[in-house]
This record gives sequence, C-alpha cells and structure tokens, in this order.
Amino acid sequence: MNDLTDIKLSEALKGLSSTRFSFELLPPPKGKDIGYIYERIDPLMEFDPLYINVTYHQEEVVYRKVKEGLLERRTVWKRPGTVAISAAIRHRYKVMVVPHLICGGFTREETENALIDLNFLGIRNVLAVRGDPPRGSGTFVPEKGGHAHALELVQQIINMNEGIYLDPDLVEPSATDFCVGVAGYPEKHAEAPNIESDIHFLKKKVEAGAEFIVTQMFFDNERFFEFERRCRAAGITVPIIPGLKPLSTRRQLTLLPSTFHISLPEELVKEVLRCRDDREVYEAGIEWGIQQTRELIAHGVPVVHFFTMGKADNIRRIARAAF
Repeated sequence: MNDLTDIKLSEALKGLSSTRFSFELLPPPKGKDIGYIYERIDPLMEFDPLYINVTYHQEEVVYRKVKEGLLERRTVWKRPGTVAISAAIRHRYKVMVVPHLICGGFTREETENALIDLNFLGIRNVLAVRGDPPRGSGTFVPEKGGHAHALELVQQIINMNEGIYLDPDLVEPSATDFCVGVAGYPEKHAEAPNIESDIHFLKKKVEAGAEFIVTQMFFDNERFFEFERRCRAAGITVPIIPGLKPLSTRRQLTLLPSTFHISLPEELVKEVLRCRDDREVYEAGIEWGIQQTRELIAHGVPVVHFFTMGKADNIRRIARAAF
C-alpha cells in the first residue's frame, strides 16, 4: 500500500491508472471505543482503499420519560468523534482520510475550529455537505450563525485556504491547504425543483473551489452516466466519484426511496420480490452490486465509493469480485 496521507485527493485522482476502491464509515454510537471502527475497517484494507470517508452527525432531539409520565426534551450527540476518528485512521492505516463537514447543527465558528483541528492533524481533504434535516423534521433549518447551504461552507473553507478567518484582527494568519469535495445527486437533490437547477448549484460549488464530487447512492448506472453527461455539458470538469450501497433487506425497497429520495430499477425490485427471505435478498444485493461495479469500472470512473452503513461483509464480497 502507498502512504497517501499527506496528498490532496484531487492530486491522487490525476495520477490514477485504474479505478480505485474507497468507502464511507459512520462514527460509532456514543459509548463504543475505537476498536468498533477498526473491526469495520480491517476487512476492507485488502483492497487498498484510495481514501476512507468519515461522516459527521449533528445533535438530535430526543424525548425521555420522567416521573409522572412527563417527557423531558434533551439534545443528544449520538455519534461524536469524527475529527478524532479521522486522525486515528490516518495514524493506524497510513491511508488518506476524508471527513465530512456539515452545515446542520454547527456555527461558522465551530466549523472554523473543526477545520483548524483537521489542519493541525495534517488532514488535507474534506467533504462539504449541507446535511439532512433533523430526524422527524422535513425542513432543514441552519444553526444560528451557521450555514444554510453547502456553497457557503465551501466558501468558508476556501477563505481559510487564502488565510481569511472569521476574526479580521488576526495577525498574519496561516493559510490552510484543504482539498474540498461536494455531493452530487444523479437523481437530483430532494429539494431541487429539477435536475437542471441541481446541476446549476453544483457548478456554483465547483466554481467556489470544490475539486471533486461524490454522488449519492444509485442503483441504475444509467442514472449516473446521464448525470455525468449533464455535468460535463454544464462545464463541470472535476472528477465525479460514484457512490454505491448494496441492497441487503426487503424493507429497503421502501426505506431507501423514502429516506434518500432515489428510485430502484424494476429488474432489481422484481429480483428482490422473488427472494424468500432477507438472506436471499442480501445475496441478490451483492450480485447487483458486483454488476454495477464492474460496469462502472469498465466505464472508467476514477473510484467506486461504497457506503458501508457499518457493515463490511457485502462490500468485501463485491470488491473481491469486481476489483
């Protein structure tokens, strides 16, 4: 394996001679130690990932019963530790790490402090995303003093790359050197009126300084190929990395479209409905993922990125068959 911990992802992508493997991790639930993460990374390291992505999560509002049947409203951060986990992965595996930065739940000051921490740790790549609305809410509301859109988050990171911090009175502040990625949506973002509008604002993020795009999951490669064509026609030239997640349960036929606002191909749905139980669905999802991955590699994508959702076995089997 090559030690790519100190290189920008945009630079690594330029030097690729073949399609590479990468994957996303969720921080463990509060109360778990770093071993929880290592157990999910170890089985996938044989595929020499170009990078590992670590998600960021905002606080959630929960209601807990107190005496006399009353409910107490509490704010809980269920998956903390993104910055520390990124540093631990970088140190242990000597691999490039790309942590998320999100708008939801964070002020500009908190974002700047997270970027300062990442810069001190030598982590040079970040994925800037707005983030989803809080669970149970259909509307995204920015934190007071925070960003409403990923474009603003990209602009803040690029400002720091130019030595511009929130405090205008800093004396000779050091410029950071982050490579910024953003999210793309082959089937458009749920809140975009149409795909043209979605790509228009994606281009704005690239013009602001984003150097690569990672897509939302999709199950029909033609959706990705059409998205890629539209991006290129719009003048977006940065690398576009497709994101995949293997289907694993019958329940996901309804859960994934409602949660991520994506569609499932008729052929895949029919195959799942023919399965007698979730064990057969799991196998069907792996086979579909293998075919998707092979076609994307043949197409010449720079990286195939997998959303693990805390699981590694199905991703490992796809990678073994396709890479």
